[in-house]
Amino acid sequence: MALHEQVEATDVALDEPLVRTSALRLTFASPLYRGATISVFLSALGFSAAAPQIASFLVKDLGASLSAAGLFYLTSLTTPVAGYLIGRRSDRTGRRLGLFRICALLGFAGWVGTAYSTQLWMPYVIGAVIGAFGGAATSQLFAAVHDEQKAHPDPNNDAVVAVVRMALTAGWVIGPVAGTFLAAQTSLHTMLLATAACTLAQILPLGTLRTPATTSAHQTTEPDTRGPSVRDMLPLITFTALYVLVYAGEPIKYAYLPIYMNGQLNFPAELSGAIIGIQPLVEIILMPLAVLVARRIGMTRLMVIGAAFGVAANICFATTGTAAGLFAGQILMGGVWGIFAALGIIVAQRLLPNAVATASAIFLSSTSLASALGGAAGGLGAAAIGLPLVFLIPAALGLLAVIGLTIMTMPS
Repeated sequence: MALHEQVEATDVALDEPLVRTSALRLTFASPLYRGATISVFLSALGFSAAAPQIASFLVKDLGASLSAAGLFYLTSLTTPVAGYLIGRRSDRTGRRLGLFRICALLGFAGWVGTAYSTQLWMPYVIGAVIGAFGGAATSQLFAAVHDEQKAHPDPNNDAVVAVVRMALTAGWVIGPVAGTFLAAQTSLHTMLLATAACTLAQILPLGTLRTPATTSAHQTTEPDTRGPSVRDMLPLITFTALYVLVYAGEPIKYAYLPIYMNGQLNFPAELSGAIIGIQPLVEIILMPLAVLVARRIGMTRLMVIGAAFGVAANICFATTGTAAGLFAGQILMGGVWGIFAALGIIVAQRLLPNAVATASAIFLSSTSLASALGGAAGGLGAAAIGLPLVFLIPAALGLLAVIGLTIMTMPS
């Protein structure tokens, strides 16, 4: 069976015998779906508030150099390892929500430890060790949602995942603004403690809810302690690698697009802010539409289109030099993430159906790898070819993703 047929097979099985219920009604009717939606919002709100400020904290409060502060983001490279270990444990035991709570507590401890750090090395160690496991909390929620959907099939289950994912995106829209405001009004220390509070608060919406009672291939009376083999995970690893190529353009864009607009194009702050802010707005609007379109043409085929949007967007950034061109690029990027944010986790889980927690953890932690790749490529590219031509680098990476995703849609 071709990879795209493996991904779409569940939709065919679900569409006919069941009555369709609206995604919002399904989400609010289920304590798990409702709690997961609020939890991922709180998690994203806290993390995205701190992410743009952590370098400033290292420089201003701990005396780091700019280069040393930039290296902090490399601590996220341990996140995929921690995510895999937690996901493998989750698939063996089925304790999704128990592990979610443990990861959330570790994330809380990590942010508190960072906020109270007195030596420069402390945030690096805390981020690489404790923070890596804290980042696995969200993947456990998506695995729990998958289990619930397997136990209670519905044609709109994919749209429920999109609703939960929209809440995560909404947190990323609000968080950076809230974090900047809080840091300006109080201190970077207080802002990090607020992030810790949000990380801990994500436990509350789920209360004492237990993991849905469902059984997977690895949760039998004689569990396979080896977990999925590399061969089993190869389709997932391939898809995740292609996603990394698409996502690598984000750190390049957020690092250099404001510099390009303000330093070379001399845009007023209001115009620059509007250009940056339009992407998440378009993304949230398009996520439900992406689910509907995917039902007609298939998820992987739609992702080919999404990756092509990313190529076109970066070409706009590199070549237009006008506000209209940059707006067009950001709108296209909103299309990219409206598609990948809504459907990526669903595709990942279907590519490793007997180990959905492992699949969720590997896929969601891929953003850390993409940030490291994009940061390194952007830094080298900006030094070698300058602005705005640096945006041709993510365009080239996106083109590789288009080719790879196209191959995934071909019959085997």
